[in-house]
Amino acid sequence: MEAGDAVCVEGKKDRAATSGNRVRQYLFPHCACRGCAVPVRVNSDDTSDPASDQLNELARRNALWNEFKYRQGSEIFRDAEPAVNVYQIREGAVRTYKLLSGGRRQIGAFHLPGDIFGIENSEVHRFTAQAIVTTSVRIAKRRVLVAGLAKDDIAAANNVRELVTRALEHVENHLLQLGCQTALEKVAAFLLEMDRRLDQPEVMVIPMGRRDIADYLGLTLETVSRGLSALRDEGILSFIGQTGRKIVLHDRTRLAQHAMSPDPAAVRSEII
Repeated sequence: MEAGDAVCVEGKKDRAATSGNRVRQYLFPHCACRGCAVPVRVNSDDTSDPASDQLNELARRNALWNEFKYRQGSEIFRDAEPAVNVYQIREGAVRTYKLLSGGRRQIGAFHLPGDIFGIENSEVHRFTAQAIVTTSVRIAKRRVLVAGLAKDDIAAANNVRELVTRALEHVENHLLQLGCQTALEKVAAFLLEMDRRLDQPEVMVIPMGRRDIADYLGLTLETVSRGLSALRDEGILSFIGQTGRKIVLHDRTRLAQHAMSPDPAAVRSEII
């Protein structure tokens, strides 16, 4: 399936594309338009995540596994929508959130390349998933993927289990962050989590803005900004550029001290 087979912009079809429309209808039977999703060619050879290798093999063998590109801000699925698909990020980032009473938004998770999401223990989604930046997502019917894994792919099943376990670990870390006593502790714990998930790069480029971070940690935008500024003034980190999304961590030890508790990943490894 070539890129551009079907393009949907704000609910309007720019061009007729029979094959692309069939894919869209199969994956999104309850919605005629899915947030400017563009079917693209599945290329499974350019990922650097070892845990995804078996899923890549399934993508090559299974014609029902498709890759879609979502523009920034477009929805992948909505709260209360039937949970019939499984999703994995190839490139970009996704937020899953729920609107609370009074219009407040609570972000439940940030999903980065390699992460699998959208797996539910019920028939509907509990959160809305939205692309933070332009994002490529692999999508498969849950029943098809599960049937393929159960058939003869033990190694693939183990890798899917690893991906699901990693998603649960992110949830546990989020709960620990919400349990921190002060706003500065929450911000420090969040930066440690992002640093670990991005493999401790020299320059940490986070896709989410400060509003997203605030809604993830249950803080206000101003409080998050003050926390980041305090860490910068202490020389623990610095910013590159004007967006505030490129961060250099100069002292991870002191950052962990601000988070009060040790890095959750370190605690997990010690327990194991």
